[in-house]
Amino acid sequence: MAENNECSLKPLAFDQVNMTGDIRHRQSLATQYMISLKNENLLQNYYWEAGIVHRPILRETDKNSDDRGDDLHWGWESPMCQLRGHFLGHWLSAAYRMSLINDEAQLKAKADWIVKELARCQKRNGGQWCGSIPEKYLDWTAKGQPTWAPQYVLHKTIMGLIDAYRFGQNEQALDIVVRQADWFLDWTSQFSQDQLDDLFDIETGGLLEAWADLYAITGQQKHLDLMLRYERRRLFDRLLSDSDALTNRHANTTIPEVHGAARAYEVTGDQRWLLIAEAYWKYAVTERGYFCTGGQTSGEIWTAPFSQAARLSTKNQEHCSVYNMIRLADYLYRSSGDINYLDYIERNMFNGLMAQQHPETGMVAYFLPLQAGSKKIWGTPTYDFWCCHGSVIQAQSVYNQMTYYKDHSGYVVAQYLPSEFSDSYDGARVQIKQRLLDTDNSIVYVHTPDTPEHRPSDWKIEIFIQLNEPKEFSLKLRVPWWLAGKAQIFINDQFQTEIDKPSSYVELKRAWKNDTIRLILPKKLDTFALPDEPETVAFMDGPVVLAGLCDQQRTLYGDTQRPETILKPNDERQWREWLPGWRTVKQPVNMKFMPLKDITDQTYTTYFPICQDDNKPEAKIDG
Repeated sequence: MAENNECSLKPLAFDQVNMTGDIRHRQSLATQYMISLKNENLLQNYYWEAGIVHRPILRETDKNSDDRGDDLHWGWESPMCQLRGHFLGHWLSAAYRMSLINDEAQLKAKADWIVKELARCQKRNGGQWCGSIPEKYLDWTAKGQPTWAPQYVLHKTIMGLIDAYRFGQNEQALDIVVRQADWFLDWTSQFSQDQLDDLFDIETGGLLEAWADLYAITGQQKHLDLMLRYERRRLFDRLLSDSDALTNRHANTTIPEVHGAARAYEVTGDQRWLLIAEAYWKYAVTERGYFCTGGQTSGEIWTAPFSQAARLSTKNQEHCSVYNMIRLADYLYRSSGDINYLDYIERNMFNGLMAQQHPETGMVAYFLPLQAGSKKIWGTPTYDFWCCHGSVIQAQSVYNQMTYYKDHSGYVVAQYLPSEFSDSYDGARVQIKQRLLDTDNSIVYVHTPDTPEHRPSDWKIEIFIQLNEPKEFSLKLRVPWWLAGKAQIFINDQFQTEIDKPSSYVELKRAWKNDTIRLILPKKLDTFALPDEPETVAFMDGPVVLAGLCDQQRTLYGDTQRPETILKPNDERQWREWLPGWRTVKQPVNMKFMPLKDITDQTYTTYFPICQDDNKPEAKIDG
């Protein structure tokens, strides 16, 4: 089926982009983890539902003991949990994407075998149902009996199978989804519109998006009908009536539903769907504000507008919400070209996706605590399986998908991450490689003859462009929100232009062949205040949030307009690398700071009250 042609911005295919440096390492951690999980454990809940393997009898000690073993998946995948089976859908979606990104044949073969087994389960269940939970869970939901998000669980399986078809060309996966869609068509046909609205008020997961994806593939009227049936009218109508429908509402229940509206716009061209997605963004971000990290939630619910101070907690920024809001920003960027969505993605990549994935194990932190004296709590390989276990492996493909875009005039460099891509443009082979020089953002360090004496106060990005024959096209470079001076652009060492307008583009149009662009982006140490407590601030180094290594809230003394008088670089150089540490100076008790994304097991504080120097008490000797 032909999709809406108004969406001119397109991401490059996953296998066209290759991430390098730290991002590549993080992707490898996810891939290794996915391969390490036993097939029979990934399928355990589907096997039990289909009667292929009998459900084990579990004791309470089995669920809580630290020596439960790896004979089962536990936590939310335990056979005693109503969310059991959700993880395999995430796993399939991530596996097919990552097998393209890493050219990982072992992962692809593992995923294809699992799809065959799911088809086997579906056949034993009567030919339509392919769930890890029983059908009666949905009937209980319809009757108002307590259940834990059965449509969310089923959506994950369907999403994973659709991605198996889209990115793995697995026809069997599509057949499973088509048969499962027939079950949903029959089941939902028994309800009136009011009954459907009551049912969908509980939780639909991302089924609207999944049915839009299915309709885009098949073009069949019944799949369009199913998509339209899953519209969240009560939520969407409130958004379109210019009403805040989000405050204190569970965030990640609604974000996937709005993904469905954004995808429905892409496959139908109906502007109403786009207006819904834009209205959601307005109330979730523009008219709500966010923490310094870009996250907006506490205890999994939306904070009150511009009232984040009262919501600093141990349960800020659920990883699933971060990942899904980045996905929504991507949808809206592709429909509008508004650079503010790219800025939002960048902030949440550095201070969400990276900050909530352990850099050594690849495990996820469900939440990113932002209250004073916080610690990240990391998941385990087989004992937890929170929803965020699934989103952290899916999120690794975001970097390939959102670093570059293509439009009718050329390419957009949307994020500054070490990477490269290949493409065909007007019959020519295009290769573009991006690397970062002498930066302190913990991604890539390269020693050059003109290495400065001290840690640089700018990002230097080199972009190498190679074509097998000259071709004219535009290359748009994002000028980020954190720009702290005049960005300078050189082509083949020749100065081109400078710009001091953050959140804008520099467009370079010429006939390219073998050319090198150097982009210099000045940055500075800055503060980010809580909107309802402006004297309490977080410190940021460009787009990167810094965290103080202390176990309690401490007042710092100085001028928030001159944070460089409060923090100084610390241990800035090691061998050939610039290091990203900071330290306080002239405080009653001094401490070290480091990027929040690099925190693993340290106790940290993100926000600090700032008082003027003349109120500072007498200095104490550090403990």
